[in-house]
Amino acid sequence: MTILDRLAGTRLVAILRATTPDHLADAAEVLVSEGLDCVELPLTTPGALTALADIRHRLGDAVALGAGTVLTTTQAADAVAAGATYLISPAVGADVIGWAAEHGVAVLPGALTPTEIHTAHGLGARAVKLFPASTVGPGYLTALRGPWPDLKIVATGGVDRDNARAWLAAGAFAVGVGSPLAGDALKTGDMAGLRARARAWKAALT
Repeated sequence: MTILDRLAGTRLVAILRATTPDHLADAAEVLVSEGLDCVELPLTTPGALTALADIRHRLGDAVALGAGTVLTTTQAADAVAAGATYLISPAVGADVIGWAAEHGVAVLPGALTPTEIHTAHGLGARAVKLFPASTVGPGYLTALRGPWPDLKIVATGGVDRDNARAWLAAGAFAVGVGSPLAGDALKTGDMAGLRARARAWKAALT
């Protein structure tokens, strides 16, 4: 099952960005147990590659595990070797998109303008990350659906429970969510709080 197949059900990518890797695997396990099984670990997190391998070993195919902030083909290769099955980038990088296509790995490049979206689509991306989404708003996404009615767009950056449904109504295939979901769990290890937020998010998107 691909990341897009998973997202068709969950409509959410959980972004686990942290200053240490200490609680990443526990957080991923909580999210998957609550039905939010699309998880992204940005490579800017210290120890991200080790955490990717740990989560893959612990959860296996129960998690759709992605690497975020992938800017080079070396990072892409290292992330996939560690257990990532899809790549997410904040920008349109032809080299990363090409590497992903060559190796059969799904990739969601970050794009904001129509030109960037057109470029990503032309390079073969089946989905893009609209980033930073908060700078434009759901109405902007509605306008984009005209020329790209079939492109899967994941709105990321500034999405919270108050506006998530507006993004989906505007045509987002899914949303990417970081701190409004993770809260302080990645710093304090408060998995009970994370579980409660996961349930609230799941309810908000259904």
